[in-house]
Amino acid sequence: MTDPNAGPSILVGIPAFNAEKTIYNVANNVSKYYDAVLVCDDGSTDSTAVAARRARCEVISHIRNKGYGAAIKTLLEAAREKNVDVLVTFDGDGQHNAAHIGNLVKPILEGEADIVIGSRFKTIEPSVRSIPFLRKMGINVITSLTQRLTKQNISDAQSGFRAYGRKAISLVNPGEQGMGASTEILLIAREHGLRILEVPISINYKTGSKTSTLNPLYHFADVVASTLKFVSIRHPLMVYGLAGVLLLVLSSVFGLWAIQLYEVEGRLITNLTLISIGLAVIGTILCITGMILFVLITVIREREL
Repeated sequence: MTDPNAGPSILVGIPAFNAEKTIYNVANNVSKYYDAVLVCDDGSTDSTAVAARRARCEVISHIRNKGYGAAIKTLLEAAREKNVDVLVTFDGDGQHNAAHIGNLVKPILEGEADIVIGSRFKTIEPSVRSIPFLRKMGINVITSLTQRLTKQNISDAQSGFRAYGRKAISLVNPGEQGMGASTEILLIAREHGLRILEVPISINYKTGSKTSTLNPLYHFADVVASTLKFVSIRHPLMVYGLAGVLLLVLSSVFGLWAIQLYEVEGRLITNLTLISIGLAVIGTILCITGMILFVLITVIREREL
């Protein structure tokens, strides 16, 4: 139980995978500001867990590597169990500044936000220019997609430096195990009407880990695919139904074209006919899939109420 006479309880959660070279210094720096530091060792094959314990951190270890999203899920579960007021997620690669944690926590404690994102793109510092080109381009595309889906002016949808208040901790439960969880969390937040705020942070790619465990292109594809999957499950008629209707319209266009040529030339154009039939079949399947998923999701939501 949290002592009502004490100040707000803040837990700093650090997802880490094969981060033995950086996790000790990261944990030590965070400990200068906050006592409660929890490292989720996501099935590392090196000495990440040993280094984190040497820094006097609590460690939760996954038996195998599950992914960034799974580590965030574990940290959120731990925050619920510990009944903390704020959970701050802080990357273990050494690129973030622990001194900025207070800037993320403040809006939550003051009741201004439920989730605060540390944005690399709201700062006027030159650190943004050090972001590798492919990574920056991928972040911008993903952020643009997230803006359209969440209807919020978020500048850094992939930032791992975030703070979650009590309401967010209780409601956010990502299903994605990979990097797509960062975007999924924002979509879940929109569904629950959680208030999201961004504050500027600096980032240092020079002092951080030199290598990434994910290829930038794979990272980009993973996030986009998981985001589209999340949206398609939540809004099947919009995704599958709309796509199905568009394909049926195209099928009609090719079909009418084939009929017109048959009336003029007296012969059936096989390619046009096959394309029309193929589009009709796929479009019908998508429409039926959308309707089935819509019914199933509606039933599940009604049972949850």
